[in-house]
Amino acid sequence: MSKHAKALNEHWYSPLVEGVQTYIPGNATYRTMKARSARTGTLFILPFIIGFLLFMAKPMVESFIMSFNDVALIPGQGYEQTYVGLNNYKHALTVDPEYNKYLVEEVGQMAINTIATLVMSFVIAVILNQEFKGRTLCRAIFFLPVILSSGVLPGIEHQNEFYDMMAGMAEQLGESGVDLSTTLQELLSVSGVGGQVFEVVFTMIDSIYDIVMASGIQIIVFLSGLQSISPSLYEAADVEGCSAWEAFWKITFPMVSPLLLVNCIYTIIDFFMKNDNRVMELIYQVTYQDFKFGISAAMSWLYFGIALVFIGISSFIISKAVKSYE
Repeated sequence: MSKHAKALNEHWYSPLVEGVQTYIPGNATYRTMKARSARTGTLFILPFIIGFLLFMAKPMVESFIMSFNDVALIPGQGYEQTYVGLNNYKHALTVDPEYNKYLVEEVGQMAINTIATLVMSFVIAVILNQEFKGRTLCRAIFFLPVILSSGVLPGIEHQNEFYDMMAGMAEQLGESGVDLSTTLQELLSVSGVGGQVFEVVFTMIDSIYDIVMASGIQIIVFLSGLQSISPSLYEAADVEGCSAWEAFWKITFPMVSPLLLVNCIYTIIDFFMKNDNRVMELIYQVTYQDFKFGISAAMSWLYFGIALVFIGISSFIISKAVKSYE
């Protein structure tokens, strides 16, 4: 390697230069296998990139501009914007009585559900990767939540009279009967056994429906990673006298751990975009009922920024854990 190349690699912008060279013929980086894989991956996501540039880029820029303006509708002429600086952001954070409350609650629930979803999906993927009768049917059953949580079905769930009647009956039975989760939690709190830890555990138990409904894609991703592990690794471990438990922690988990990052990012984004997310409902109300477009844009960008922060923190932590297995 030349001195110029070594100096280039030492600079902070060297990954950016390498990324550009990946798509420009005539250099050493372009001919590497890593660059070929990157270009193949780009072809797969090219429809999304084109769709984003054509349909989403302009609305995003306009909403960002709106967040710094007071937007007033003018009948027959569109809307008029008046620059107000950071007032919309201040209103969302300091004046609105519900935004901060819902934001804290949803972020806390997101953290719990993300951990529970990753753990459950990984365990289910390991089980579905085993050889047993009816494995194909079981895989189809565990993928059903993806179908049930897409399209018009979530709307049917929230706008169906029969569903509402059944939910009301279940709520009444819960009030008149015995709630095992609450009762057990109260018994453990009285006994002085790890109150805060059990509170998190029982929160996961109470959210088991949402967790299962959100685990379909993650199960498939983990399952594809498990199937890509060469059987020769387990054969060599068995010859060396490695137990199944040791093989899991020395082979299975390290080989699948890079997919934790993919599933974690997907789970965080999926939770932040849920239909029953109260922050999203509040933004919808401020936009389409109160017609305060500037404030709703500020709320949306704050929400988007918090999501990016959590994705960044999760990516940093998981990437460090994954790097130790390479």
